[in-house]
This record gives sequence, structure tokens and C-alpha cells, in this order.
Amino acid sequence: MGLKEQVLSVLVISSTENFNNAISAMLPDAEYKPVEYAASISAAQRKLAQRSYDFIIINSPLKDDLGLHFAIDSSASGSAVVLLLIQNEIFGEVYERVSRHGVFTLPKPLSHQTMKLAFSWMKTASARIKRYEKKTTSIEDKMQEIRLVNKAKRLLISKENMSEPEAHRYLESEAMNRCISKKELAEETINKYS
Repeated sequence: MGLKEQVLSVLVISSTENFNNAISAMLPDAEYKPVEYAASISAAQRKLAQRSYDFIIINSPLKDDLGLHFAIDSSASGSAVVLLLIQNEIFGEVYERVSRHGVFTLPKPLSHQTMKLAFSWMKTASARIKRYEKKTTSIEDKMQEIRLVNKAKRLLISKENMSEPEAHRYLESEAMNRCISKKELAEETINKYS
């Protein structure tokens, strides 16, 4: 799936209506859906408890916080790409604090073109995160299959008096003969002897 084909969910955290209107115009439904808004960190935390988002955009300062800890936590705990917009006067200090946690940071005020460029970087980062998540899931699935097959082999060794190579060959050939995966056969074997 190309970057243009992705539909990304967005949480905008801003207490400024003008910013919300401007950002809304930059987030077409064809590419960004749903786009939800929160006026404070506490409201954003409630929204994040209900669902995850691909992008989190924080227009700092907010009514209840600058949003630095929230940005760091959101970046570290999930697959969201986080963009923190901060006043130019404290940009350097904030950047040093949050960049090592994977938070994108831009100084305010910023132009429409800069924001569009930030979105393209965020899309690229999101695609990369999704690829790594997919690989991780694949590895976890493979490890789960290996654990099940090993457990099934141990049961065949103890219940059917097979050697380890015999149990291994049995599971491979039986799965192939029945046109099912080794994982499915291992689960059946475990259920049969448990």
C-alpha cells in the first residue's frame, strides 16, 4: 500500500479554535479519517483510552499542560506518530527533551507549507512503524507455532512412545497429507492428549 493510499486517524489536541479550523482544512477525508479534537491533555487521555490514532498533533500550550509528557508517553507507548508544535522561544529546549523519544517537533508560528511537509514526514514514519509492527506480529506468530509444535511433539513422545525425530516427521507428514498447517495439527494433538 503506497503512502497516498493510507487513511490515517488523527487526534488534534489544541485549545485554539483558529488552529483547529486551519488544521481541519489540511486534513482531507480521503486521507485522514477520523479526525478528532481535544482541548486539553485530560480530554486527549480519555480519547486515547477509547482508541488508538495514527497521528497525534499537539498545539502547545494547552489549558492544563504544555503537553511534553503526554507527547513522550504517546510516542513511546503506541504506534502513533506524534507532532508537537511549540513556541519558538522554547523550541530548542523542548526539542532536546522530546526528540530522543521519537516526537516530531516544530516551532510556532509555522506556514501552511511547513505543516504539509510535516504531514509527509509523519506519513513516512507511520508506514515504517506499520512495517515493523507487521514483522513483529509475524515473528510472534511463528514463535507461537514453534511452541505448539514442540508441545505436541512432547505429547507424542510421552503418549505414543515416539522418538523426537519420529514425532517431528509424524507432524510434518500428517499436516501435509491432511492439507493443514503444522500449527493446526499441533493444536489438535494437544487437545487430543490434554
